[in-house]
Amino acid sequence: MGLDDRKLAVLRAIVEDYVATQEPVGSRALVERHQLGVSPATVRNDMAVLEEEGYIRQPHTSAGRVPTDRGYRLFVDRLSRVKPLSPAERRAIERFLVGAVDLDDVVHRTVRLLAQLTRQVAVVQYPSLARSKVRHLELVPISTTRLMLVMIADTGRVEQRLVELPGPIPADDVTDLRRLVNEKLVGSQLTDTPPLVQALVDEATPQLRGAMTTLSTVLLETLVERHEERIALAGTANLTRGGLLDFQGSLRPILEALEEEVVMLKLIGEAESTTTRVLIGDENEIDNLRAASVVSTGYGPGATALGGLGVLGPTRMDYPGTIATVRAVARYVGELLAQN
Repeated sequence: MGLDDRKLAVLRAIVEDYVATQEPVGSRALVERHQLGVSPATVRNDMAVLEEEGYIRQPHTSAGRVPTDRGYRLFVDRLSRVKPLSPAERRAIERFLVGAVDLDDVVHRTVRLLAQLTRQVAVVQYPSLARSKVRHLELVPISTTRLMLVMIADTGRVEQRLVELPGPIPADDVTDLRRLVNEKLVGSQLTDTPPLVQALVDEATPQLRGAMTTLSTVLLETLVERHEERIALAGTANLTRGGLLDFQGSLRPILEALEEEVVMLKLIGEAESTTTRVLIGDENEIDNLRAASVVSTGYGPGATALGGLGVLGPTRMDYPGTIATVRAVARYVGELLAQN
């Protein structure tokens, strides 16, 4: 990078002050607030080098400087220290999430908690069906020719479909169908089920074949063909907390991006549970988010990522605190899913 320790210390101080105050940072303020051990003239020289190298910029004719995307990236990669959460913060996260009664409750509690703790926009992806396994399949008779198929995944996701049978079916046959599909499919990855469903049809007795053939179509639709990925969003109002320099003066592109579920899924749905991804400004491939930063990670039991979660906000973000919070919440959600 060609920057010595003193210039790196000046850059760290500029980032921290600007994040805290929302005001461009001048050399005199840096000397007063930080133990840099040098004169304001030396700090001004260091700031001139940082500006020339593209790490800070002058937003207007005042003496103050603000970090650029490049400056934030260097700060995140080399200068910041992830802030450990306090015991009180950890207990608050645990208490808030442990009270959840089902998967919907887990997701909505998680997204609200992330928005409150980081004061940013929070996004949580529901556990992906493509990464889930079958926990149980239930067949509930609605009438002699109609069943309700209920699929429960190991992630807690529940899918329901109606099955219109070709003719009346006795209760004993429904019991046999339920036993056969559970014996064959429980524990299987949803993406691995098509040949198993076909085997159910091939192995069915003549008495059950018609009903099993119809049921297999609905099973494939439920297990494989309809992987609607869903997200939950909270904290959009937090976007208005910033200063004039946040989002280059316009929230419209950010709000338009937030309305597109496909965009949000692309941002957080590819995350792995063992890594935290930080995209700053122009690093975002999505044009409407070039003035924002995204911190995301995957969540799930152990090293298995069942979905992604993260936060979106201005590039003027408390990166150490945000990264720590996103990681901690993801870990608790993963443990909660593993227990259930």
